Amino acid sequence: MVDVLLGLQWGDEGKGKIVDYFAPDYDIIARFQGGPNAGHTLYIGDKKVVLHQIPSGIFHENTTNLIGNGVVLDAVTLRKECEKVASFGIDYRKNLYISERTHLILPTHRALDKASELSKGTDKIGSTLKGIGPAYMDKTGRNGLRVGDLLDKSFTTQYIKLRLKHQKMLDSLNFNEDISAWEEEFFDAIEFMRQFKIVNGEYFINDKIKQGKKVLAEGAQGSMLDVDFGTFPFVTSSNTISAGVCTGLGVAPQKIKDVIGVTKAYCTRVGSGPFPTELHDETGEELRRIGNEFGATTGRPRRCGWIDLVALNFACMVNGVTKLVMTKADVLDPFEKLNVCDAYLINGEAVKEVPFQMSKIAIEPQWKTFDGWKTDTSGIKAQAALPDTMVKYIDFINGYLGVKVAYISNGPGRDQLIEIK
Repeated sequence: MVDVLLGLQWGDEGKGKIVDYFAPDYDIIARFQGGPNAGHTLYIGDKKVVLHQIPSGIFHENTTNLIGNGVVLDAVTLRKECEKVASFGIDYRKNLYISERTHLILPTHRALDKASELSKGTDKIGSTLKGIGPAYMDKTGRNGLRVGDLLDKSFTTQYIKLRLKHQKMLDSLNFNEDISAWEEEFFDAIEFMRQFKIVNGEYFINDKIKQGKKVLAEGAQGSMLDVDFGTFPFVTSSNTISAGVCTGLGVAPQKIKDVIGVTKAYCTRVGSGPFPTELHDETGEELRRIGNEFGATTGRPRRCGWIDLVALNFACMVNGVTKLVMTKADVLDPFEKLNVCDAYLINGEAVKEVPFQMSKIAIEPQWKTFDGWKTDTSGIKAQAALPDTMVKYIDFINGYLGVKVAYISNGPGRDQLIEIK
């Protein structure tokens, strides 16, 4: 049995904490897509740790963690992450496995990412410049190097061959930065990676399922950044939705049971691209300040706005969401009034569908206004103690989406999660 936990907005929904909370209920946590552009923030005691590639179950001694074939893996980032995890007294070698079909991000992928973004000028998409897009392009172009290739004596030869191809592309983009330091760091990290348990991921996970083990597939980024269904071209390079679990881990659709969707109580976005409910006023600034809305991976300030139920309903539909987790509800504590977008006004018509190309049309959000709860909810432990105005806010969202909010997160701590019956 496989449950899926993923983000329903533009990423940064707080998935790391939620995976960490659910991890004790599962035998295996598996990442199925994305790369080091993920930033899953956890709090271990009073210490903050951000995971980029390692699944968020790594801090649970009895949980197996698998980096699946749908991920593109940066060996240098992985090494740094492992050192961070080890500083907490965790033996990452014990419970971390990597699928041999997982593609590697090379130094030249990072260079190509930077060169491509620079060439776009004002039309840049807001890439994290970590080489993820070019790595996925090599994957679909059947040129990439995979983790299993590390076990082949010809790995260096394969790397040189691909590097020469990339160099021609870099020359055409007039990119002439010296990346020799990147390469030295890369090959050191490759040697470090040889110590890991490199497995045939699809057999590994299906054998576990046959044994009756419970698997939680951990998504990165968010549904509105999906390469097919997101706000293209301002998207990531992988399938972030639940369908990506099948191709990203090698499990059949009928093995998937619950799809747990994570949404903030409001909306944020990092980088370029359409964002219908974005606030450019003091309220947007206040959301950013109270919510500490700065990227866990990039440090970039996040764009902030009210919750968008049109986009959220779309994400629930394409993912087949069975239950919701609402994070950062406590960020809304001080606000007198709260707005919810329940329709888009496009060419004078109110619509409740996400349009094909959001960036080329004028969208005016239609608001439904609610009274705020104006009280500190961060210490609440039980559903019965929730303010009536918060309950009304949640009930409206439940009714609109047809999916129930099953948990409310009211702070960064592991214990700040309220189950809703």
